[in-house]
Amino acid sequence: MKALETAGRRSLVDTVVEQLRTQLTDGHWQVGTRIPTEHALAEQLGVGRNTVREAVRVLVHAGLLRSRQGEGTFVVSCADPGDIMRAVRRAGIRDVLDVRIALEAEGARLAALRHDQADLDRMRAALAAQAACEDDAGQPVGGQHELYAEHDTAFHVAVVEAAHNPALTATYRWFSSSVREALLDALRDDQLPGIIAGDHRAVVDAIASRDPDAAEQAVRALLDVPRAAVDALLVNIPDAP
Repeated sequence: MKALETAGRRSLVDTVVEQLRTQLTDGHWQVGTRIPTEHALAEQLGVGRNTVREAVRVLVHAGLLRSRQGEGTFVVSCADPGDIMRAVRRAGIRDVLDVRIALEAEGARLAALRHDQADLDRMRAALAAQAACEDDAGQPVGGQHELYAEHDTAFHVAVVEAAHNPALTATYRWFSSSVREALLDALRDDQLPGIIAGDHRAVVDAIASRDPDAAEQAVRALLDVPRAAVDALLVNIPDAP
């Protein structure tokens, strides 16, 4: 393993966190392996064991490490979730839509096979709440974009949760903040299409009928509309001089 650099004058804990994070993301420790002991790391870094202990706790909280009582601390991920989230937040609307289609299409397919009545009730409740704050054109009344987006996101989360797949649910919930932000951008852009209530109801109906193919296609039809609009806008953007 490449020797860790000695911590500098700035916050020792922050310095150690960054150096250990670099070792992890560079692949010096593989997933499943145990990292050196606090004593060994303290000697390598030239800092106290308490500093190392605090730095390791930060990385445990970040999901990169896991401590096992009596066994040591092990690598559970070499990818920093914070970096991934920042990358997702920097993604454009089209990128977010591509990921949404992948996650929600499979979520709807599984939901058609695994849902219960409570799942359908949550979907319909979210659509009803959304309808209560929209005008005849299907747009937020009085600029209630935040509330409107909240109800729409709740609907899509309910669809994915109806798949009863904890891994898929956790992934989509983590991603849903980007879904919501992209939706808010779209609602404020007059060149992008509004939300069509009928398309949302078609997703619920397909899931309720326990038809996985129809459920997947309903989600794709729902999200293909804004994706096509975004694609058209991007094509028509003139090249910079």
